[in-house]
Amino acid sequence: MQRPVTDGIRREDLMVRQDQGVNHTATPFEGHHDVVRKEWIDFNGHFNAGYYLVCFDDAIESWMDFIGLGRSHRDRHSVTTFSAQNHVTYLREVSEGAKLAVTTQLLAFDRKRIHAMQVMWHSDENFVAATCEVMSLHVSEQTRRVSEMHDEAYERLLEVWDSHEKLEVPQEVGQVMSVPGWPALLE
Repeated sequence: MQRPVTDGIRREDLMVRQDQGVNHTATPFEGHHDVVRKEWIDFNGHFNAGYYLVCFDDAIESWMDFIGLGRSHRDRHSVTTFSAQNHVTYLREVSEGAKLAVTTQLLAFDRKRIHAMQVMWHSDENFVAATCEVMSLHVSEQTRRVSEMHDEAYERLLEVWDSHEKLEVPQEVGQVMSVPGWPALLE
């Protein structure tokens, strides 16, 4: 099934906030908010690239709670999740003190993998600052190997997917890094 890509404009009426009494699966999940701290600023005077990933990683924790793979599930079943791949796309500069909100959208999954897209919003100025495409692996804590998730978590993912499959896919999904025209530029 092919879905249209977004135009990158934030639509407040389509956002989900963790504390609202609404159907949290109908829109990208918004479960993490942060403020760009002084120690996250680099020599260029803006949000350091490495700290974007720290913020995205913090947002994954609330996402895992939302999809049923949070701490209580991990403790009960001796499982966890590992990041297999992250692709961050930096879209707009962010400065110290900026208020951020991170949304997460389920793109695909099976019993061992979860593919999601995170979008970092500048809350006050209402623009997309960065995106992070994520592949998470479900792992047994005993074997330290990828393992199938329990039915309760898989069923929760099916529930979320029922709504997220209807969402537009952000244009950054699946992008490949390259230098246009390479290696012909050397000729």
